[in-house]
Amino acid sequence: MKFVFRILPFVLISSLFFLFCQKEKFTFSPDASLEFSADTLRFDTVFTELGSATRYFKIYNRHKKSIRISKIYLENGSASLFNLNIDGIPGDNQSDIEIAPNDSLYVFAEVTINPNNDNNPFVINENVVFETNGNVQKVVLEAWGQNAVYLPSRFGAGGVAGYGCNGGEWLWDDPRPYVIYGILVIDSCTVRIPAGTHVYVHGGLGKIVTDTAIYRYNDGFIAFQGAGKLLVEGTLDNPVIFDSDRLEPEFEEDPGQWTGIWLQEGTSGHSIEHCIIRNSVIGIRVDSAADLTLRNAQIYNTGSSGLVGIHANITAENCLFHSNVGYSVQLEYGGDYNFTYCTAASYGVDGEALRMGNAVCLDPGCIDYVLYPLKARFQNCIFFGSRADQITLFDRLDDRTQFDYEFKNCIVRVRDLIKETAYPDFLDHCQPCLNTDSQDTLFVNVNDRDFHLDTIGSVANRYAVPVPGIDLDLDGKMRDGSTPDAGCFEIEF
Repeated sequence: MKFVFRILPFVLISSLFFLFCQKEKFTFSPDASLEFSADTLRFDTVFTELGSATRYFKIYNRHKKSIRISKIYLENGSASLFNLNIDGIPGDNQSDIEIAPNDSLYVFAEVTINPNNDNNPFVINENVVFETNGNVQKVVLEAWGQNAVYLPSRFGAGGVAGYGCNGGEWLWDDPRPYVIYGILVIDSCTVRIPAGTHVYVHGGLGKIVTDTAIYRYNDGFIAFQGAGKLLVEGTLDNPVIFDSDRLEPEFEEDPGQWTGIWLQEGTSGHSIEHCIIRNSVIGIRVDSAADLTLRNAQIYNTGSSGLVGIHANITAENCLFHSNVGYSVQLEYGGDYNFTYCTAASYGVDGEALRMGNAVCLDPGCIDYVLYPLKARFQNCIFFGSRADQITLFDRLDDRTQFDYEFKNCIVRVRDLIKETAYPDFLDHCQPCLNTDSQDTLFVNVNDRDFHLDTIGSVANRYAVPVPGIDLDLDGKMRDGSTPDAGCFEIEF
């Protein structure tokens, strides 16, 4: 009995020793990934002054062994606006963080933003990176960098929001910029946008999931339908600007970031003046029986065509279209069009400055088609670019009554278009026109996208004729009263 009592303390001490000295078991499999309480951590407060906010998410180890996270860090490093605290330990770059089996830990993130700093992007995104057993995982931090009017909300990406005013007016006169997320559909409402307003659109790909398929589409556009109407009232000194919400310098000239403006079938009374539309897939699409008046507008850096009219009615004056990956101006399925003092410049892309057609083909050989008459008038315009042909025509019937077009006092560039196998009578519809080539002087510097007319020998100098009511050019310069220049700019001597 004495022996038993003497050995018992030894056994207990030994058991405790081995219990506390037992080596912790870790998993080193690259498949042993972490789980997170959120894949995106949003700081959804819109600040009214310099301020900060703190949010958190949890990391879970769902495995039967402990797991060691080699690194946790902010992707932007010292340039980050965020700060991390991992389970009570502050630091934006931490190593060898251990989580026991079926346990978790907290990651706190803080952001400090001046929402009145116009240099901030509207949305600030950054990744928290986790490296575990060679496996890299990320959680997105998302904060709002500027005060703005977000339509329909800051979480509208990939969705559709409809607005109606029962025939009334919606004035976008807030001094803050407007930022559109998702698809904005205007019905029975006149949207009036005053001078100086900036409208930014968040683009990207949207997704619709059904039981049988996944459909993807270009997100981020403004559509008008029914009694919806768009009135843009910019001025020379304060134009209205439509652009992508990516404000970083590398996105400044990046086409196709958002979808564009869509004036749908049957809408009427649209008017756009002194407006810049850039970095979209298309600039403006005008559908069947819709009408648009476009004055002193610039549409450029589009991933497809700049201005698209489909069986539409468009009047354009003093407008500039350039750097469009598709056509600068694309007029399909007929319609009624009048362009005066416009410049369409197409350099370094496959699309021409102008395309016109009067039919929609229903099969590859265009045996079956639907036809609508085209009537198009161009006065004092320039259609020029780097390719030998800058005008494309498609007349399904070869019938002048169904394909009625005229160019007067225009600068054009065509070569194959006027061959016997194409449209040899094109120049008969172009009286007078100057068919020129790349050897002739025209613009100041196309490499710098400066489409003002060269002061030394531009062939557009004094080539136009006066048009009553259009006395100023796109820059607000007075045009010559007797012999103005072709295109949207008057030469400055």
